[in-house]
Amino acid sequence: MSAAVKVRVKREGPVDVPLPEYQSALAAGMDLYAAIAEPWRLAPGERRLIPTGLAIELPEGYEAQVRPRSGLALRHGIGMVNAPGTIDADYRGMVGVILINLGQEPFVIEPLSRIAQLVVAPIARATLELVSELSPSDRSAGGFGSTGR
Repeated sequence: MSAAVKVRVKREGPVDVPLPEYQSALAAGMDLYAAIAEPWRLAPGERRLIPTGLAIELPEGYEAQVRPRSGLALRHGIGMVNAPGTIDADYRGMVGVILINLGQEPFVIEPLSRIAQLVVAPIARATLELVSELSPSDRSAGGFGSTGR
C-alpha cells in the first residue's frame, strides 16, 4: 500500500457535511456528500451541479478525480456528465458534482446523501515533442475495437 497523502479540507456553505473517508481498508475512493438542506429532484434527462460543501488543497504533483457511484448508476441510472471530473492542485473552490439522471424515473437527492467518490492520485507531467513520424506498432492507427477484443 502506498503512503498516505495529506489533503487539506475546508468546509464551505451552510450545510455541515461529513468529511470524506474510505469505507473499507482497500477502497480507492472516499464518498462525497450532497451539501443541500432539502431534497432536490432530478428529472429524467436532467443534469444539475450538486455542491459538496468542501474545498480541498492538494499537494503539488497530485490531482483528485470525482467519480460516479456504481450503486446509483445501477439502481437509478444516475451518472456524472464529466466522469471523471478532475480537480487540479491549484484549485481552491468548492467541489461540485454534475449529476445526470439517465434513468426513466425522477430521482430525489436527499441532504447528505452519498453522491460521488473522490480519488486522490499522483500525476505525471508530459513534455511533448513534435515529430514527422511515429514509431510503428502492431496496432498502428487502428481505432475502437481494432484489437479484436
